Amino acid sequence: MNAAIAGTPLDLSDVGAAFGDPPLASQAAFRAALDALARPGRIQRILSDAQHPSGAAASAAALALALLDPDCTLWLAPRLAQGSAAAWLRFHTGCRIVSELREAQFLWSDADQLPPLETLPQGSEFEPESAATCLVQVDALEIGAGWRLNGPGIERAAHLTVHGLSTSFVAQWRANHASFPRGVDLLLCCGEYVAGLPRTTAIEV
Repeated sequence: MNAAIAGTPLDLSDVGAAFGDPPLASQAAFRAALDALARPGRIQRILSDAQHPSGAAASAAALALALLDPDCTLWLAPRLAQGSAAAWLRFHTGCRIVSELREAQFLWSDADQLPPLETLPQGSEFEPESAATCLVQVDALEIGAGWRLNGPGIERAAHLTVHGLSTSFVAQWRANHASFPRGVDLLLCCGEYVAGLPRTTAIEV
């Protein structure tokens, strides 16, 4: 891949190795993302040998490698953007990093820097797939207590505890869920683990 994308010189010291076996590892990470979104409340594990940037959760980095390509636009939260993540992403995926939320197909953020959900691309009734997908790094994921989840892919109910999101997140999510088929989808990442929160899922506390 070209080491200077969109006219931005790349310091190769910022770039660690990506997947050792890209086709197999990308397929495994992509499958984990699909399973997480199809079965909200279940925590998936992504085993990755990629040398991810400082401050990046291993699962979020693996998902970025699997989901992004030169046709994708990505918004990076300030903390990640100030580190080596931008250079790493440009080199390994070729994605275009944007500064305007409205231009982003994907977002990668720590939980405490996640923009209000209503400010993100929501898609439309005719093109719901144009809504943003968010990789959100949280402090911890635990099965049980916390949220009670209902919706497609959940038999009766699922219970999930998520640490690190703002106190206003549940209210934001309820508005996001109510706008279906519009609305964003989230992949909550912590270490090697990921849980999906698609717009079809309702949260009760």
